[in-house]
Amino acid sequence: MAPFRPKYVTFDCYGTLTHFDMAGAARRIYGETLDEPAMQKFIKNFSAYRLDEILGAWKPYADVVSNALERSCKLNGVPFRAEDALQIYNEVPTWGPHPDVPAGLAKVAKEIPLVILSNAMNSQIMSNVEKLGAPFYKVITAEETGTYKPQMNGFEYMMDALGCGPEDITHVSSSFRYDLMTAHDLGITSKVWVNRKHEPANPYYGYTEIADIGGLPGVFGL
Repeated sequence: MAPFRPKYVTFDCYGTLTHFDMAGAARRIYGETLDEPAMQKFIKNFSAYRLDEILGAWKPYADVVSNALERSCKLNGVPFRAEDALQIYNEVPTWGPHPDVPAGLAKVAKEIPLVILSNAMNSQIMSNVEKLGAPFYKVITAEETGTYKPQMNGFEYMMDALGCGPEDITHVSSSFRYDLMTAHDLGITSKVWVNRKHEPANPYYGYTEIADIGGLPGVFGL
């Protein structure tokens, strides 16, 4: 049986393609204040609060970062400074891809249009995309859709913008919580999980697993 060839391959950007170094950013600010066990707890809390912050009405991503950092500081007994949150936010556009990304993406891009759906601001994302080493047909941000993943609205907006249905795309992400669970609920049956080791496998959601983007061309028989 021939591999499925979608009309578009859609991607999560931060974490899946771009090395999303929020943990490193937190370490650069609080590493001298917290010992390693406390630092690990802080990083875990910061991640959880960022997810919690995007589940309601849309707000600028700077506010997401600031609110999540302030809540993490409060929980861990660390003084919060607004300038620390701004420093972390301003780091985001400087982050580049995982090493495996450019070659794998470029090979797929020769055959299938690539699309990004990202929890990003318009002013952030293109700096990261330019570092990915492949052309993208469309880049859609949370600022554009007015909603953050894992909410469904962004996926619906993306499919409307592409003029396609869930049966026409393959969605690629390293995260079940942000992407693949929602894709499953919307009937996107062709999904690829990039196992970046930050979430456990969850076979219920039905996907092809790859270790990195270098394995993506093989998913489509390329």
